Amino acid sequence: MRISKTFFKTFRENPANAETKSHKLLVRAGYIKQLGNGIFTYLPLGLKTLENIKAVIREEMNKAGAIELQMPILLPQEIYANRLDTFGNTMYKLKDSTGKDYCLGPTHEEPFTYLVKESINSYKQLPIILYQIQNKYRDEIRARFGLQRAKEFIMKDAYSYDTSYENFKSSYNKMYNTYNKIFTRLGLDYLPVEADNGVMGGNNSIEFMAKADVGEDELVVCECGYYANTEKAECVVEEINTSDIVKLEKQMVHTPEVKTIEELTSFLNTSSKNFVKAVVYSTDQGIVVALCRGDREIEEVKVRNALKLTKIEMATPEEIISIGSVAGYVGAIDLKNAIVIADNDIKNMTNFVIGANIQDYHYINVNLENLQIDYFADIKKAIAGDLCPKCHKPIKIVRGIEVGQIFELGTKYSEVLDCKFLDEKGKSQYMIMGCYGIGVSRTLSAIVEQCSDEKGIIWPEIIAPYKIHIVIANNKDETQINVANKLYEQINSIDDNVLIDDRNESFGVKLNDAELLGIPYIIIVGRGATNNKIEFIKRKDMSKLEVDVDEFINQYKKSF
Repeated sequence: MRISKTFFKTFRENPANAETKSHKLLVRAGYIKQLGNGIFTYLPLGLKTLENIKAVIREEMNKAGAIELQMPILLPQEIYANRLDTFGNTMYKLKDSTGKDYCLGPTHEEPFTYLVKESINSYKQLPIILYQIQNKYRDEIRARFGLQRAKEFIMKDAYSYDTSYENFKSSYNKMYNTYNKIFTRLGLDYLPVEADNGVMGGNNSIEFMAKADVGEDELVVCECGYYANTEKAECVVEEINTSDIVKLEKQMVHTPEVKTIEELTSFLNTSSKNFVKAVVYSTDQGIVVALCRGDREIEEVKVRNALKLTKIEMATPEEIISIGSVAGYVGAIDLKNAIVIADNDIKNMTNFVIGANIQDYHYINVNLENLQIDYFADIKKAIAGDLCPKCHKPIKIVRGIEVGQIFELGTKYSEVLDCKFLDEKGKSQYMIMGCYGIGVSRTLSAIVEQCSDEKGIIWPEIIAPYKIHIVIANNKDETQINVANKLYEQINSIDDNVLIDDRNESFGVKLNDAELLGIPYIIIVGRGATNNKIEFIKRKDMSKLEVDVDEFINQYKKSF
């Protein structure tokens, strides 16, 4: 492709609203253009790169025996009747001219299951894995980080249907191995981690996380091979020997204008480990008070899962008053109409400090028997230095971008939608389901986060929009033009995988653009053209080599 003949423009300045490296570079290099908050146009180079990612995904999915189809994006709302509340305001809802309710598909478990229900009725037709690559829509309240969290995004979603849990595990493991092959081929540095199932429901789940400092997720990593999202990571209870500790009598103390753990630590001259903090939530089951030690944080997802909540959000000051307390001074003592859940660490605490449910007052010397606790569970967030639940060595925390996730759904959807098959004995059984997603557009962004430097993008060869980028140093030099055109035509005739910068721009501008675009190999046709020589540059490390034009063409032909 000749740059002068394509739709192409680069920018020297970063876009004003871009926060991440990938967002900045993809816009500056002319791969994408932001049309609105969380809405992007894929320009020619971006589309070509995106299609190369899709090609890798299709190759591996097809090798695994999955079958591709295409579902509609516009769907009747009634299909999602059983979880409209779960989606909440993230689902785009609309009405047609007759007043019928529709939505833009946020995920496709229900449409696929309806299709299978109406198409398959015998165990002889199972197992089956169906997939699509399609746009999805979610009204992200905080659309940000470019393609990482957008309102419109591209996803590969697949769904497996099996006759038994044992057979399902075969499908699940097949997709797990397929995902590892896909992300390895795409050149990502990633981790498969234990994860929460979220709105998809079901039991076990694994996320595929691309390591990145800007990743929204925190991951627990241990040298023994234990990897988990902090939302899912199991925390080991800190063992404390309390046998020699004398339990003191509870006392109320005046703590004027002292609300935070930091302020209390200073005011009472003690450690944050001696406090029990309370976080109050408004949920579909009522007001929930979650307790953890003062030096730790509550993991909200763990609270939701432990109590099987559908809705969970921070309680208002008015809601806190309704349970007999006041914001900043909440304690699990004499509360009314509240569910209290405590982290397992609380079991080992003695003589601790907790809110007195009265403005400017706390209790000291509180013990477990003074509290009203309905449930104990692992609800604290894992931090670096915690002990690994598998090997009990200290863990590390790294950040990651979720690029894929596989779910064990069981019969969650098949029961609700009555998706059954007849087994060998003619008995009707519910199909066992799995769900498998890859964020295609998010993967594009994650690759740039990992594969770039201060000059620009460095594409892995398998997904680069072109393999070779020819730069003519002087567009007024006939020899350079002739040599460049010879190279372009010869390579183009082999695999149509070459870009030539034939614009009437300075060499500096064109070289800067070549480095920004990130095509794996740059060929400079400059003064050496008089001797039939070119400069061959590997974009990854900018190493240079002078080679003969004819020798290069011959070697290129031999590689095919």
